[in-house]
Amino acid sequence: MGGVVPDRTAEAVMRARAAITEHARLVDDFPAPGIAFKDLTPVLADPEGLSTIVTALTHGCSAIDLVAGIDARGFLLGGAVARELEVGVLAVRKGGKLPPPVLAIDYSLEYGQATLEIPADGLNLSGRRVLLVDDVLATGGTAVAAAELLHRAGAHVVGVAVIMELAGLGGRDTIARGLGPDVPVHAVALD
Repeated sequence: MGGVVPDRTAEAVMRARAAITEHARLVDDFPAPGIAFKDLTPVLADPEGLSTIVTALTHGCSAIDLVAGIDARGFLLGGAVARELEVGVLAVRKGGKLPPPVLAIDYSLEYGQATLEIPADGLNLSGRRVLLVDDVLATGGTAVAAAELLHRAGAHVVGVAVIMELAGLGGRDTIARGLGPDVPVHAVALD
């Protein structure tokens, strides 16, 4: 596995936070009245913003065999982070998007049920150390479900990295309860 220089990633975290401040778009009353949504699309569309976000997501990573990006922005980020770390990438898909056979997990969201899937054939995940990557950490349920799915396939989730953590929603605590307190959660920025 490749590595990333810690000083370089610490600097990238600071630059990524500045890019978020400069480029993120606030959208009032989305997805529901009273919510101010921070749209990261303009940050990722900016070459410097994307570059610093990707490097910042690798901060603290070591001994990773694979990056798993969670549907859908996690795909974009996961591929870039995997390239930066010189490892492979796996897309953790929403239900019904992969051909069979699949490994699947159903889980609860604040607004209903959802399913995540990975291929059941063609991958040997046994013993592989996996970094989960996504854009936003909210309640943590999706990250815990993705980690459980990877665990069922024999992998070990050794960290979670996100661009932004919505600190008031308890996602970090959910991950600690679901994955254990020793699994680090790295958020480039807090909101």
